[in-house]
Amino acid sequence: MSNTATVAEGRVHKFTTSSGADTIELGRKLARLLKPPQLLLLRGDLGTGKTTLVKGIAQALDAAEPDEVTSPTFTLLHEYDGTQESKPVKLYHLDVYRLEGERQLDTLGLDELLTPDALVLVEWGEKFKSLKKKASGEIAITSTGGDARTVTVTLKQ
Repeated sequence: MSNTATVAEGRVHKFTTSSGADTIELGRKLARLLKPPQLLLLRGDLGTGKTTLVKGIAQALDAAEPDEVTSPTFTLLHEYDGTQESKPVKLYHLDVYRLEGERQLDTLGLDELLTPDALVLVEWGEKFKSLKKKASGEIAITSTGGDARTVTVTLKQ
């Protein structure tokens, strides 16, 4: 289920899921909303399904199968090559949870990743002012009990 609203800073899409499989399916649908170049922050507590959502996005882009997408918690960055509307697209999935400051963040070379064909999805990016400024939106996932989730996608105009 989707509700779309326009707010001063952009468009807001709200969804609910009831299982991990639902969250992957939602990721497949969200891939159609995402247009490179885009940097999105993935917000949510541990275990809410941020990586699960990326599994669906990667699958929709023919970049990876869901079981090939894992959390980049220890590697910081996973890169996938896919296509969108018959054009090549780079999908970057980052997890900056373990980084402690802007200096460490700078070593990732995010500016070099944000090429015209790139979708950059950053878990825990809200920790950093520079990422919040660069972001073209965010995907917030909240648990609503059990496996149920509310997913709110806010895209800046």
